[in-house]
Amino acid sequence: MSLSMFSSVAKRSLQSTSRATRTLATAASSSDKPAQLKTFQIYRWNPDQPAEKPHLQSYQIDMSKCGPMVLDAILKIKNELDPTLTFRRSCREGICGSCAMNIDGVNTLACLKRIEKDNKDMKIYPLPHSQSIDSVIYAAGRAVSLMILLRRATVYIIKDLVPDMTQFYKQYKAIEPFLQAEKPADGKEHLQSREDRKKLDGMYECILCACCSTSCPSYWWNQDAGYLGPAVLMQAYRWIADSRDQMTSKRLEKLQNPFSLYRCHTIFNCTKTCPKGLNPAKAIAALKQEMSTA
Repeated sequence: MSLSMFSSVAKRSLQSTSRATRTLATAASSSDKPAQLKTFQIYRWNPDQPAEKPHLQSYQIDMSKCGPMVLDAILKIKNELDPTLTFRRSCREGICGSCAMNIDGVNTLACLKRIEKDNKDMKIYPLPHSQSIDSVIYAAGRAVSLMILLRRATVYIIKDLVPDMTQFYKQYKAIEPFLQAEKPADGKEHLQSREDRKKLDGMYECILCACCSTSCPSYWWNQDAGYLGPAVLMQAYRWIADSRDQMTSKRLEKLQNPFSLYRCHTIFNCTKTCPKGLNPAKAIAALKQEMSTA
């Protein structure tokens, strides 16, 4: 072997050794990090154990070994600490709405909610469903009331963090959320101007997570009486505002009753809590105006 070839091989060997040393040092420093413990108190209720009342169960997570989002922590708890913990999740990107839950008193998506970097416990509940008078206490912001609220509404909770969305989807189906025409399609493309298309912005992005509807006190009290709630009403207006739809009169006629629309009292909880930054209250106001001129 020539001297130049030997020097080249030796140089590459030294570089490889140096990289391996740096990798080991990085791994060692990572493992030597002090534990950053944070406690999560999670709502638990199992329908197969009716004698056991709903309660909060505490879990401690080392945040140096966990992702930054609440969903990361919940997945870590299920995978490493308690496989019985039940919740919904899918996309992890704020698109599907599956992981909607109440985190520290606010309805939001667990995949979009960052874990606070403090020593306070995080409290995680399912989306609130109730028509009880305790809703008034919760609306005033008292943390203790949410447990009372959910305890009286366990009929709406399937298990742990999984709410029963049957009524919500039933109401959504009732507004017929699809384009309707008076005449059969002529086989041509249904064009829409940019101005008309822009009218749908802020409504079509709704992912039906139900964060807004389940934060509305009026929905807690009146959903069984027929109040559709912020999410469904915004979608009702989304199709009325669509220039391609030809059934505006029929859609408005369905809302001509005391409960479907007019139980909205402009509390604005819906707009404050929407994880997508939408404004259901604005859409409902526009829908009321449309009704008044129909």
